[in-house]
Amino acid sequence: MITPPSSSTVPAGSGVLMSLEQATQAIRSGAFLCLAADEALLRQLPRGNWIAGSIPYFMGQDGGESSRQKLFVSELPVLDAAPTLRWYGEDNLDRVALDAPAHGLSVLIIPAFSGVHSLYARQAPGYEDMYLKPLVGWIAGVHLDDLGSAAPVVANGQTLEFRSDQALALHLPLPGNVYPRIDIVNLFQPGPGDTIRFPSTGFSAREAYVNGQLCDFAQYLGERAIDTRLPLVADYSGALVNVSFKGVDAAHGQVDFYAPVFDDVEYRLAQPVPDAARAFGQGLPADARAAGWSCNCILNYLHANLEGQRTGPLTGPMTFGEIAYQLLNQTLVYVSLEAV
Repeated sequence: MITPPSSSTVPAGSGVLMSLEQATQAIRSGAFLCLAADEALLRQLPRGNWIAGSIPYFMGQDGGESSRQKLFVSELPVLDAAPTLRWYGEDNLDRVALDAPAHGLSVLIIPAFSGVHSLYARQAPGYEDMYLKPLVGWIAGVHLDDLGSAAPVVANGQTLEFRSDQALALHLPLPGNVYPRIDIVNLFQPGPGDTIRFPSTGFSAREAYVNGQLCDFAQYLGERAIDTRLPLVADYSGALVNVSFKGVDAAHGQVDFYAPVFDDVEYRLAQPVPDAARAFGQGLPADARAAGWSCNCILNYLHANLEGQRTGPLTGPMTFGEIAYQLLNQTLVYVSLEAV
């Protein structure tokens, strides 16, 4: 793993929780940083080389915790030309991979529940140069107590702009002998039960084809007492990808998701994971300790009771969605920079 320069105030690794004073010191060092914190705390930071998204849930160096008084800080080492920060709205989001350096890494933060969130979730797999240039990131959120009263935001530290309707990318050029390796850890396996397909692509569904038979999907979930803390799982060319349940409105016959279901994909309900914290640790390869950036999902934090627990050596924000090229749910994503 390539580590930040020795003058950095951020320890090597996937990041640490800091106080406002410590984060301010890290910013003033001139380092390029990726930050996560409650919006009110982010607005107290000085101008500098940082990007940030709002979220007050973390896997810190001492375990999982929720805090409005701490910031999670990761450093992105500058080994070639200086990184560039660029905003993306619904009109130019399809350029995010095109704008990425020919050889490098891009980190993208998207505000949850925005138009760019929906657009990226549905269309990113088809963007030009997607999967050809390494791209990771996460979906900014809010404290769960603030849902409906506060909007997630993304911030550009170079200009101190805060936006709730645009995504922000940090494009990091890398020298030719350094390669980003993106890994995902998905604890969930498809269960042996029914096959599920959907008539249309979207973040919600009223009907589904269960074993080929069209049915009221909310009614199906209710009649079988399905545990919606477990996601739907699909096999995307050998990679297992989750779609998490956001809510089931039986009265109105609607099921909402945190990521879109696609009309050309077959899903199954996931099998339970008995001890998620231990499973995360066991699911990591030995070299995961060298990761330089990581994020995990707020639903894993909640449903797996990760407060006060560790997920192996990896730290990072607990987010409203994870990005490893495409949008993911209930998944841990991490990046290592490897010299060859």
